[in-house]
Amino acid sequence: MLADTHTRGMSRTVPTGAWPYLESADHILHAGDVIDPALLHELQALAPLTVVMGNCDGMDVREWGATETAEVTLGGVTIGMIHDSGQKAGRHGRMRQLFPHARVVVFGHSHIPWNEDRDGLLVFNPGSPTWKRQAPFTSMGLLWIDDGNVEGEIFPV
Repeated sequence: MLADTHTRGMSRTVPTGAWPYLESADHILHAGDVIDPALLHELQALAPLTVVMGNCDGMDVREWGATETAEVTLGGVTIGMIHDSGQKAGRHGRMRQLFPHARVVVFGHSHIPWNEDRDGLLVFNPGSPTWKRQAPFTSMGLLWIDDGNVEGEIFPV
């Protein structure tokens, strides 16, 4: 799972260490700020892909098929997606209200990894694999889904 890749051709690319995870994924989620839709074509060749619009994405990403929000069910787990979840305070409640039937909500925007599972809702930000900003490291995430159960993992790339 990715967010905030901010790719720009060869000047900013997804790190080499991320590709083995992407190549072995059953489904790829991108929580916005793709910037260069060429990345979406690469990802789509690897696995089914769900993408939401980020605040830095242009019409070319929307034309590719990115939406403001998305919901997908994988392995019996409903996952909601949005780019900007708003402030940290009250995030969990806002995401529950926005995606009332979701077990997981994936977001981006802050570039700060977030993995909080409480009250039946996993709220998850994989961070950014290309631009850490104030995060401790560049990162991406995995959702381990098995028999309707889910667990999130964030790791540096």
